[in-house]
Amino acid sequence: MVACPACGTPVPPDVAACPGCQLSATLFSAVTEAAGGPGTADPTYLRTIAELISTVDLEAPPEPPPNPAQALLSRPARFPSLAAAQAADAAPARTAETVAPIEGLPMLPPAADADATVRRVEEYFVLGRRLGLDFSEFEERFEAARSPTDATSVEALSREMFVHLASVLSEEYESELARRNELAQLIPTPSADVEFDAARRALASGDVAGAQRRLSRLRDTLTSVEEEWAAGRILLTECDLLAQAARDLGVDPGPALGPFEEGRRRFADAHRPEAERLLARAAIALWTVLEPRFFEEIKRLRDGLIQIRSGGGEIAPALADLKEISTELRQRNFAGMLLAFQRLRAFVGRNAPASVPAPEPGELAAPVRPTSASD
Repeated sequence: MVACPACGTPVPPDVAACPGCQLSATLFSAVTEAAGGPGTADPTYLRTIAELISTVDLEAPPEPPPNPAQALLSRPARFPSLAAAQAADAAPARTAETVAPIEGLPMLPPAADADATVRRVEEYFVLGRRLGLDFSEFEERFEAARSPTDATSVEALSREMFVHLASVLSEEYESELARRNELAQLIPTPSADVEFDAARRALASGDVAGAQRRLSRLRDTLTSVEEEWAAGRILLTECDLLAQAARDLGVDPGPALGPFEEGRRRFADAHRPEAERLLARAAIALWTVLEPRFFEEIKRLRDGLIQIRSGGGEIAPALADLKEISTELRQRNFAGMLLAFQRLRAFVGRNAPASVPAPEPGELAAPVRPTSASD
């Protein structure tokens, strides 16, 4: 009985897929090798990409592979931001609990007397400075209304300032709510949801200072959640990119999707360490499926660059992307590598002669049999 290289589940002989994460048994040895298991050699694709670069950039000798070989695991610190790495649309990992939006501006509660109104305006100035708002016009009007004291003008000023502050805080609430809703599709956000409810109640009661304090805590809470779960979110994006790249190149990612879906499920259940381990191995499994066809496409693009250069075209930008593909592979950054690959493919598609057409997604060769990194 062997252990699944993705999730570690014992797998009996003659079983088609891991019962724990559904990784195809045909990929066990390839994933183990790509992950840098005991006794494995340097990945062949690192030498292949260096040789491809040298055939285009004749002044650059092939770069040696990393020595010693490193395990092919994702390094989140090297990934582009989620905004930059636009993965294919995917169904949310979980059904997020609903947090109510702000509906309309709250009403200003009445002040007890003229002195209370003055104190309220002074508090609004403090809050405005805290929010970085320009209240210079309000300050001039306030000074004019206080000398001599004009209670009616001060009351009108307090209402205007309240509306301004409530509007700004409502916009901030909605902005943080959008941020929360994006996170909540992947992971639960109970602590942030408590702060949302408190901020909404404070605004509804006209307590703009209290709402600002709650929103400040809310921002800190969401930032903490984002930082804690950043690696897993990036791994989810990376796996989405790899799966979509496989489909675009005519490869069925199905045999490697099991660990990805299981990692997504554990992520949604807030089992972060287990989810991150599974998603890291899911990325390896997806790369293992994609790799043979990927390098067929890289060779085709290399041929296109050579023909563009032979025709007098400038290929420096595309050559930089080709080198970036190599660099990102060395850093075990599949997401960055695929972004560079997309730019390279687009360049060849725009500039290559008709003899080297750039196929559209879905018009590529039939799916290629998954092979190991050393095949």
